[in-house]
Amino acid sequence: MKKALAVLLCMMMVLAAVPAAFAVNEDVEGELVIYSSMYQFVIDMMDEALKAEFPNLVPGNNGSFFFYGGTSSLITKIYGEMETGTLGCDMMLVAEPAFSLELKDAGYLEPIAIENPAQLLRFPYDQEGYWYPVRVCNMVLAYNPEMEAEWAAKGVTIPKTFKDFAMDPSLKGLISMGNPLTSGTTYAAVASLIQDNHYGKAFLEGLAANNVMIESGSTALTKLQTGECAAIMILEESVLKVLKEAEDAGNPITNLKCIYPEDGVILIPSTVMTVAENHSKNVNIEACEAVEKWLLSEAAQKLILQGYMHSVFAGMTEIPFASVDTESLIKKDLGVDWELAFRNREAINTLWTEIVTAK
Repeated sequence: MKKALAVLLCMMMVLAAVPAAFAVNEDVEGELVIYSSMYQFVIDMMDEALKAEFPNLVPGNNGSFFFYGGTSSLITKIYGEMETGTLGCDMMLVAEPAFSLELKDAGYLEPIAIENPAQLLRFPYDQEGYWYPVRVCNMVLAYNPEMEAEWAAKGVTIPKTFKDFAMDPSLKGLISMGNPLTSGTTYAAVASLIQDNHYGKAFLEGLAANNVMIESGSTALTKLQTGECAAIMILEESVLKVLKEAEDAGNPITNLKCIYPEDGVILIPSTVMTVAENHSKNVNIEACEAVEKWLLSEAAQKLILQGYMHSVFAGMTEIPFASVDTESLIKKDLGVDWELAFRNREAINTLWTEIVTAK
């Protein structure tokens, strides 16, 4: 009896020590490809976690579950694939919900039932289950605090609002932002700021008059720190990543800081979508459903926070490194009319080209 009890205790200790080995979704099989606009380091974390969680699911893109591309470039790729009727992926994680509305409208999505989404999520989702938010990007401004006095001496005012960023003439030739034709988050921000209830076409006209530089986030950050730019419009996560990496390296920096605009931030929930079975690469809806539910688990949301993005979970108090409370950001969110952004994508892009890039 004592021997049997000892064996039982040993087994219990082993089970307690390695819960992950018995918690994985070993019954989820087949192959899976996900188109995603997440930064590569976040994709790497997600890949590792998915391989551990789904050991019998085959990564369908050269050993990775993910195919990376900027949202706008992925949209272009998907448009091309739609001509054949079959996409090169089974799921998508893109940066702005307007494309989710478009794909649902085109009949390219499969609804997935998530338990109690209204209680789980603090951001909008499709009531029929065609898309859910997974991560939240935050469009802000940034500046170099070490140069603020120097800029002031030159008559340059660091902007505290998106309006000033575009329209303050003291900033002419000293501002930078991304390209909405290639960046989904920049497209979402532009779509928001030119809404009639915000600044309309005057926002684009201000950018053009101020000779805004259109470039990548990394280039803009470098110019900000070297003094070539006074302010930039950029995702919060890009700034936080630089600050954290510098701190981890033992060389914290003081020449970079976010500005949370006084006229409001622009929160951009990135959605997860499952491709309809008759349009998907691997016809593996069961696996897609399991992965989609995992992306809305606490484990996956912790990875989102490590990726310097905000969690979609209602009641989540944890925030990305050096950020501010998510609920306070929600209260000052300018918002994006996603239906307008979907229906007017070509018109918005044309307006941008004609006013800003043709300046």
